[in-house]
Amino acid sequence: MDKQPSVVEDGDAIECSSGKETPNEGSSDMEPYVGMEFESEEAAKVFYDTYATHMGFVMRVDAFRRSMRDGKVVWRRLVCNKEGFRKSRPRRSENRKPRAVTREGCKAMIVVKKDKTGKWVVMKFIKEHNHPLVAAPANSRRSVLLSQTPDGKDVKIRELTAELQRERKRSAAYLEQLEMVLQDMEEHSGHLSKNIEDIVKSVIEIDSKRAPVSSSSQ
Repeated sequence: MDKQPSVVEDGDAIECSSGKETPNEGSSDMEPYVGMEFESEEAAKVFYDTYATHMGFVMRVDAFRRSMRDGKVVWRRLVCNKEGFRKSRPRRSENRKPRAVTREGCKAMIVVKKDKTGKWVVMKFIKEHNHPLVAAPANSRRSVLLSQTPDGKDVKIRELTAELQRERKRSAAYLEQLEMVLQDMEEHSGHLSKNIEDIVKSVIEIDSKRAPVSSSSQ
């Protein structure tokens, strides 16, 4: 009898998906499934990131929960980067280009949770995306399989490669945010300069009106 994965007692209950076929671990088309186990949270991230690359989407590390006993992360949600919707903000300038739509409310995700044995178990898996996917080359399928059975130097290389990919994505996001901040600063500086110019003009007008009064009083 297969051992059923257990979950930590101090975390919230997670709804498990049902009614879906569970693929065998030896399948050539390996994908996450409810009950799938990983040795660590990082191993789960590496697997789903590799799976995402193979399927043609970008993974984003989303919400997490901590244990009330020791404060360590015991629950993690990994999602498609098009999950949710970006909050709309009023445009400060008509000349400012509208931002590209990067989030489309995609529901694809996996939820992993640490059990009593220390393993991380897939509690929920949603495969379907609501947007087109850009498929990766066929030979990337092997890397998905290997990531499930990590061993030795190859594992470290895969983990470091995945981490590098995530850092590059993070850097691109930070650069986009920096450009937005600089653009906001430029607009604010322009408004400030105009306000100062208006104040100077007002002072000059007041002085010019007061000058004849001073001359006539003499």
